Amino acid sequence: MENILEPQIFREETRKAFFNQAASNWDNRFCNGNLESHLERLVPQFELRRGEKILDVGTGTGVLIPHLLKASGPSGLVVGMDYAEKMLQICNQKCQGLKNVMVGVQAVERLAFLSESFDVVTCFGLFPHLENKRKALQEMNRVLRQYGKLIIAHALSSTEIEKHHQNAPPAVARDILPKKENMRHLLRDAGFSLKNLKDEPRCYLCVAVKSL
Repeated sequence: MENILEPQIFREETRKAFFNQAASNWDNRFCNGNLESHLERLVPQFELRRGEKILDVGTGTGVLIPHLLKASGPSGLVVGMDYAEKMLQICNQKCQGLKNVMVGVQAVERLAFLSESFDVVTCFGLFPHLENKRKALQEMNRVLRQYGKLIIAHALSSTEIEKHHQNAPPAVARDILPKKENMRHLLRDAGFSLKNLKDEPRCYLCVAVKSL
């Protein structure tokens, strides 16, 4: 069938369909002991504090949520959002009964939250898949309070992600993490100051602060 959508919208919809289709087997494929061990080492580096309001964009099946809850404590709030409805269905099932967790379907480029609603925005495993990274960063900046923290992380380095996606389905085959200087420029243009960027085997961690 002929594509009649704008190229960017077509790519977004194709990518969304890929993640919805992969949702039912996602945890079986990726949420293993190695990932949990990785997150146990990684999340303390976020330097989260008790009572913080955290927005987890691209939360998927909610793999990061337990670790964010542990860090923010009973007085904190974790909001998980994703545009893939079937991913959110699984996340919802996991989070039933948790009073300080909310989940909902949203695209990060078009967040429905009020400005300055969150202390921290976490973005784990999502950033390579964002079609409009500039717009997504602007929205994440908007919902953060002044000097709020943005954390972009991945369980692979930028080089490993690029190599991994070479053999991936077409929907995600070109999805990459920007190199350090490109990331610095993207963050600056969106109103962030880059504080730290670690890009090494099996770990990518970018920490930035809202500066505008």
